[in-house]
Amino acid sequence: MAKLYVLGIGPGGEEYFTEKMLDALEESQAIVGYTPYLDYLGDLKDGKDLYSTGMKSEIERCEKAVQLVKEGITTSIVSTGDAGLYGMAGPILELSDGIEVEVVPGVSANFAAAALLGAPIMHDFVTLSLSDLLTPWETIVKRARAAAEGDFVITIYNPRSKGRKDHLEKIVNILLESKDPKTPVGIVKNAGREGTEKWITTLDSIDYGKVDMLTCVIIGNSKSYIKGDFIVTPRGYENK
Repeated sequence: MAKLYVLGIGPGGEEYFTEKMLDALEESQAIVGYTPYLDYLGDLKDGKDLYSTGMKSEIERCEKAVQLVKEGITTSIVSTGDAGLYGMAGPILELSDGIEVEVVPGVSANFAAAALLGAPIMHDFVTLSLSDLLTPWETIVKRARAAAEGDFVITIYNPRSKGRKDHLEKIVNILLESKDPKTPVGIVKNAGREGTEKWITTLDSIDYGKVDMLTCVIIGNSKSYIKGDFIVTPRGYENK
């Protein structure tokens, strides 16, 4: 019986591929995904039927994957990072009546970036996307303000694009209403992929020109501090 795998392939580097993901791809006859994501798979896609689309065609990809499985073709649909975090797991499950689906987790860009920065999310944290294509800007602002007032560490996805150059700066100004200006901030571009770069700064000193859509921004809480090339957010363990 055909099956649909919803795969998180990690941030894009082969070293972040999981054994479960590799097994699912080997079992699959077809792979569906956003074109650049398929490129991350390298030789793993050889011999498979490939179905790709560009940006803003997520539902089209999901419908194609479901259709293939209904035709008896075991299929993988791929997302970078984890498929359940801004990925394809949600829309697939909404569309997938009558077929078998398995969601396979992956390493999110959030965690890949955090590892490069040390230990910035050792305590409670939230993720916040600044893309207002699917979420109203007013809702994003409300969530940012609540996260700051709750003293959460905040990981920001989709922080800045050509069409949204000022979104990150606007959110930072909102965070500064509740957070100390010297709160540590980690900026990681291409986390887990070729060309990885990282910078550590503070909330009042962000160089917005370094930030784009391939960047994760991690903002500490009131206990976070910079130690050398790392950010540490204490959990509260006691030395004995």
